[in-house]
Amino acid sequence: MSTVTAPQATATATWSIDPVHSTAQFKVKHMMISNVKGEFTAITGKLELNDGDITKSRIEASIDAATINTREPQRDAHLKSADFLDVEKFASLTFKSTRVSKVTVDELAVEGDLSIHGVTRNVVFQVEGPSAPIKDPWGNTRLGISATTRINRKDFGLVWNSTLETGGILVGDEVTITVDVEFVKG
Repeated sequence: MSTVTAPQATATATWSIDPVHSTAQFKVKHMMISNVKGEFTAITGKLELNDGDITKSRIEASIDAATINTREPQRDAHLKSADFLDVEKFASLTFKSTRVSKVTVDELAVEGDLSIHGVTRNVVFQVEGPSAPIKDPWGNTRLGISATTRINRKDFGLVWNSTLETGGILVGDEVTITVDVEFVKG
């Protein structure tokens, strides 16, 4: 006698980024000697999490470019200008995943299209998580991830620089992007 097993249904749930508990940060070399760090204070987006097969999950995120903050108002104004992000013309930085791969039990490689300054390039984020879902004191279900990637800012049309008297440059080309995101189910 043989037993027929029905295929197991996998649930895909929608999770929204909680902007109050999420950050998008970056760091770049300043004068070739130290790192300048900054953040964007407005991030939104959705995660379509497939519980049965995480590689079938998808994420989209958007960052308000005008919310850049390096704790130096003159530098922030310059970064918002046409020399860099040109926030008047390009209001958002966006990411849309195209592929999710499992690296280890707790690590993913999330590949996708990153758009900055009107230029879209394929990047891969190394992702820790997602964490196990938990209930908060208000009855919401939450989970979190931490993701990091490195880009060359010139690949996105961010080419402004200044040569130093010593022969170096004012702003490094490599930018490390780190995103720590908390999601709310539903």
